[in-house]
Amino acid sequence: MRAPSWVTPAGPGSRRPRLLRSDCSRESGPEGVTVSDEPSVSIGVPYVEGGSSPQVLDVYSRSVSPAEDAARPAVVLIHGGGWFRGDKSKERALATMLVDAGYLVFAADYREAPDSVFPASRDDVLAAERWAVASEWAFDRSRLAFFGGSAGGNLVVEAAIATGRPAVSWSGMFDLLGIVEATDDLPATPTTQDLDAMKSADINQTGRNDAFLRWTILNEVGGDRGLLTAASTTRHASPDGGPVFLANSLGEFVPVSDAQAMQAALSAVGVASTLQLIPGTRHAEGYTEAAIGPSLAFLRDALPPARA
Repeated sequence: MRAPSWVTPAGPGSRRPRLLRSDCSRESGPEGVTVSDEPSVSIGVPYVEGGSSPQVLDVYSRSVSPAEDAARPAVVLIHGGGWFRGDKSKERALATMLVDAGYLVFAADYREAPDSVFPASRDDVLAAERWAVASEWAFDRSRLAFFGGSAGGNLVVEAAIATGRPAVSWSGMFDLLGIVEATDDLPATPTTQDLDAMKSADINQTGRNDAFLRWTILNEVGGDRGLLTAASTTRHASPDGGPVFLANSLGEFVPVSDAQAMQAALSAVGVASTLQLIPGTRHAEGYTEAAIGPSLAFLRDALPPARA
């Protein structure tokens, strides 16, 4: 039997930080999701055209009726991969869960390091949001949120700060300068795993690897430590930012102290946040079953209700 999760008191609309703990022992399907037929998928839709770096996204949809489609919420879904690997195609399972929960999903690729360094990836996520809002896809433009894990978890909080929209971030990395300074006694070591061949839920699931984490961060800024302050999300939280759901395992690849620092930074400027702490070493989509229910509950509260 699964022990209950609990949340520190915070009433509806409260801007106090919330803490949710989970024991990650449920064996049934993800809470809050009713699985049905596969969604329709429009693959490789350009959202940034021309130039040397055109970018594309996939749109996951299940049409109900013109009225219901126009009232549905939407998610811009951002993949992980340390800002240097990963692909929107790996997000099909999570995108399907979100469609099953009633969302239209825009799963976007973005420019990656080392060819493109910060802030290119963040700029692309913001461009994907602008494209979605201007597109002909039917959804309620006031009910758009961001969702991402790992590097994608970083980028969606950046997007929440920039746009005021809600974000769900699983295992995002935020105080990049602080992490690099704390690991200055370690070499920056790339992984030997073939990340392109691995499922998102199988990457970085065995716990801390500070040398590789250091490498991913320095790679994202092209080795330029002068960019680390600007790239550190904890250091530019804004009172105009959207509410944020954070999740992190207690012994995983990303130090739990980083998620706590992000929540503290949001709290300091009056932005509402929830932090789910999950036992074990699972990273990002590795703990989907534990986090999807609370994440969807957060979005239901954070987004405005459907207009009648």
